[in-house]
Amino acid sequence: MTTSTTSESSAAAPLLDLQALVAAVRRRRRLWCSMALLGLLVGAVVAVLLPTPPSAVTQVLVAHQEDQPNDPGTLIRTDVALLGTTQIADKALQSLKSPEKPADFMQDYRGTGLTNNLLQIDVTGGSDAEAVARAKALADAFVADHVRRMWDAAKAEAKALDDQRDRMRDELAQINKAIGDRASNSDPKDSASVESRFARRAELNSRIADFDQRAEEARTGTPRVIAGTQIVDAPHAVRHSLPKAAATDAAIGLALGLVLGLALAAVGAVVADRPVLRRDIAANLGASVIAELPRRSGRPWRRRRIRAARERLVGSLARTVRGSAEPVLLLELGCARSTSEIALDLAGSLAPDGPVVIVDGLPGSQLAGRRQKPGGPSVVGGERAAALTHDERRFGVGSVAPGTAWTDLQYLGTRTVLVVRAGHGSAAWLHTVARQLADQRIPVIGVVLIDPDPRDRTDGTLWDGLQTALRGRNERPARQNDGGTSPAVKAVGEGRRRAERQPLWASGASPALGAPPGRRLGEELRARGRVADNDQEAR
Repeated sequence: MTTSTTSESSAAAPLLDLQALVAAVRRRRRLWCSMALLGLLVGAVVAVLLPTPPSAVTQVLVAHQEDQPNDPGTLIRTDVALLGTTQIADKALQSLKSPEKPADFMQDYRGTGLTNNLLQIDVTGGSDAEAVARAKALADAFVADHVRRMWDAAKAEAKALDDQRDRMRDELAQINKAIGDRASNSDPKDSASVESRFARRAELNSRIADFDQRAEEARTGTPRVIAGTQIVDAPHAVRHSLPKAAATDAAIGLALGLVLGLALAAVGAVVADRPVLRRDIAANLGASVIAELPRRSGRPWRRRRIRAARERLVGSLARTVRGSAEPVLLLELGCARSTSEIALDLAGSLAPDGPVVIVDGLPGSQLAGRRQKPGGPSVVGGERAAALTHDERRFGVGSVAPGTAWTDLQYLGTRTVLVVRAGHGSAAWLHTVARQLADQRIPVIGVVLIDPDPRDRTDGTLWDGLQTALRGRNERPARQNDGGTSPAVKAVGEGRRRAERQPLWASGASPALGAPPGRRLGEELRARGRVADNDQEAR
């Protein structure tokens, strides 16, 4: 049954709970805010310590022989790639009479295609004058190379057309000669052949005229393309503003730091697996959240709300202690200071009923080491708990942090209220706390959540946990004088008390992987029914 229950719970649990992840990331806002602030500062410092070098810019209008209205920008991208070649860089360096290597010079400039025919060249240099001279040399070298390529392409095309025209003229001369020879020999049988030669001559004349026209267009179109390629924006230095550069770099650093911080917070939340939501904490501890207390804040508009929440919590705990026949224990996890303050307030609320003793089991003796105020509650260490009399109302304060002596908790109290700080303990440790308390036969009345997520809207109530919730039957039956009772009846009564006080998941299954609510409630009712039948038979 345990295997099937585990498989059903695993199938129902989501692989990644986004709500819990968002809550965990939101709680770690100090991390990603610090990363964002660090990125902001680094960006501003980089802008100040590494200022933008002097640069110049120029724009060149590039005309192409193959320009089309629907060109997607392939031609201008080709021009940008040609600008970044060693041939253009070498020609520019030659005009500048610079001994710099073309490969090194290519690192100092870049081209950008603004439109299909507009090329922008950005160049850096040691000074503004040097940057302007470099930009002019590059623009002139690119225009000269583009013009040369256009002339070479036009000449090659015209020569090819002229060669084709000359071949057709040779063929036309042969056909004219053949027609002249047939004209002297007027044979009626050769009339068809003569007509075909006339047709071929007419075709050749037409094609020769066409090739002449195309060659002429190739020669006349190139000057138009060459004249259209020119520098439209003279090289000039670019003015840099240090405040603007610092603001830009700071904004970029802020964005990068924020993204990195959020990523680190998300990864850390997934790896650490520290429950934040009420439902997750209640499920891992196997007890309902009965109250929650916001963290301490110095803001004036929150002090009154926190004070009211603390008074409600102390009043609820005081009623629980008064109505309990056994000593109550406050166990903290990640909030020793808050638990100490709650214990002192609780003792002050119980003081009108009589003397109150606080059994301090916190590490470091945070309560026992305090100076006792006149009329304040008595605070004793855990080693003196056995010497207290039953006439004094007492309650214990302890810790379930790693390193806890679990067997000593029963001397501090036999029923406990867990005071847990949200997001402090991992899911595995919450399971450990629940299992250890179950082994020590210490029922959990409920969980007080410290520093909860203010946007948490989940329900921290275990509706099937009748043995732990405050609304259920959580009180042990008072021990009666069993003189004269038979051993069989004593055994049945002890079995009934164990069934009432033992948590449903104390048999080994964790609260998060236990049986479904309906099945667990049914098993509990059947167990109590069997105890009642045994009691009836014994009587």
